Amino acid sequence: MATYVIVGAGLAGAKAAQTLREEGFDGEVVLIGAENERPYERPPLSKEYLQGTSERNDIFVHAPEWYTDNGVDLRLGTPVTQIDLGHHLVRLGDGSRQPYDKLLIATGAVPRRLPGPAYYLRTVGDSEALRRRFAEGGSVLVVGASWIGLETAAAARAAGCAVTVVEPEPTALNRALGPELGALFARLHASKGVDLRFGIAAAEITEDGVRLSSGERLSADLVVAGIGAAPEVGLARNAGLDVGQGIRTDASLRTSHPDVYAAGDVAEFLHPVYGRHIRVEHWANALHGGPVAARSMLGQEVVHDRLPYFFTDQYELGMEFSGDIEGHDEIVYRGDPESLEFIVYWLRDGRVVAGMNVNTWDVVDGIQELIRSGAQVDVKELSSG
Repeated sequence: MATYVIVGAGLAGAKAAQTLREEGFDGEVVLIGAENERPYERPPLSKEYLQGTSERNDIFVHAPEWYTDNGVDLRLGTPVTQIDLGHHLVRLGDGSRQPYDKLLIATGAVPRRLPGPAYYLRTVGDSEALRRRFAEGGSVLVVGASWIGLETAAAARAAGCAVTVVEPEPTALNRALGPELGALFARLHASKGVDLRFGIAAAEITEDGVRLSSGERLSADLVVAGIGAAPEVGLARNAGLDVGQGIRTDASLRTSHPDVYAAGDVAEFLHPVYGRHIRVEHWANALHGGPVAARSMLGQEVVHDRLPYFFTDQYELGMEFSGDIEGHDEIVYRGDPESLEFIVYWLRDGRVVAGMNVNTWDVVDGIQELIRSGAQVDVKELSSG
């Protein structure tokens, strides 16, 4: 009987295990996670769960009994320390060994860290700790105007905290959305009373705040760092797998070893639409990548061709984003951005490469069809609808 091992008990790993069973795999499925929590979804941790508007049970991928009922050997609090490709086994932190016939690496990413006493937001425990601190009031200093940073700032303001955001880029979300759209998010936060400091870096986190690169010191009751995440590629690199910005895979999520696959935040996969390797750190990539990897492990002809997609909720703004803005040369709006109810398209050579709908719903499929088509568009028609 074959044994399929999944290293990483997050959304991608849990969905892969589910898909293996749904597709009729009757061998052994071992799902190994370093955390003590069963697999859960991360978006609520910086949104509704952080704000206390959802329950703890709402974040989990499956009910506790699902794993036993479906014959999935779930091992929590069990870090994997080594992948031995030659012997087809993984070594665990407790000294034991787990053989495999096929292996899926879904180890995700970890927050980039700064020296000093800061809070981070990656795990359910992180979210719960921040929620407790926000409830105490006081001042919060967020390092990084990233998605996580801004969602954390919004949650802290909703709890009544005074909030300052420090960001070395010229505006919020500058790399993710570009300066025009990033400035819109900055204005939104400023209108809610957030003190935004752009173009300056945090040089040091201290016991009572942050020392900026300018030498200025900002005091705060707590500091939250949201400066991005790094893929957990150590196991793969040490095993000799091909690693670039993440674990390199083909479009079917197979790595440089024929019996090893990667999915979720850690995978840098060949995207059929873009014709290049990309790494996506968002929920939808894990949700859909896990099942693709499982079917690929079963020998099915599949490709992971979903467009990058993510969403955010900050104050009264809700939005969905599809695509990749890299190399864009034009931005087209449908609606007035200042109304916070509009669609924006990023174009390259007259073709839509990305789109974002803000407080405008049920349009994602149409936006993604435009991106996939690769067709030249009429800008006037695009802006008028």
